[in-house]
Amino acid sequence: MKTSLTTLVIDTATSYLYVGLFEDKRAIDEVYQKGHNDHSVTLMDAISQLFEKHSLKADSLNRIVVGIGPGSYTGVRVGVVVAKMLGWSLSIPVYTVSSLAMMASSQASGKTLAWIDARRGRGFMGVFETVNAMVKRLEDDVYDRVDTIKSRVEYDQAIEEGKPDFLRLDKSDLLEEVKDIHLLAPIYLRETEAEIELQKK
Repeated sequence: MKTSLTTLVIDTATSYLYVGLFEDKRAIDEVYQKGHNDHSVTLMDAISQLFEKHSLKADSLNRIVVGIGPGSYTGVRVGVVVAKMLGWSLSIPVYTVSSLAMMASSQASGKTLAWIDARRGRGFMGVFETVNAMVKRLEDDVYDRVDTIKSRVEYDQAIEEGKPDFLRLDKSDLLEEVKDIHLLAPIYLRETEAEIELQKK
């Protein structure tokens, strides 16, 4: 019988790959590394190496938390597919969280504008505040012009990267349990190129 809560945390929405293993309120180990558009190759290796390093097996997990986006179409999809596969095969709960909230959790205090460059002056952006080691949302995630959002919202720091602090997120109300694992899908906020082309037809 499992007496502790072991959590696998995944985020692949940005150029950085993040994988974390946690037991209750303690970080067992984490990987945070710059990728080269290769998260689809490195994610499973990173997970396997953490399991092997700490003599854990997949069935040691009690839950999975995955960054749901927004972000790179391919990047977000990689993490969600792996979380979906593991959650279904292990019959354990899967929780989603904004990838921008994951980024913002790197900040110990203050109001943080977390954003991911989407080119042509646009970005994926969200505003969060860290108070008493807990992250809360101040503004919904959006896809818009970066200068427009920066002029509209209040923030103490704007960041484009940051190693997630999952324990700050775990204390928040930002995690959402997936009710039907088969319906788990990424959040992109903008149409994909394929969708745009389809609408033109």
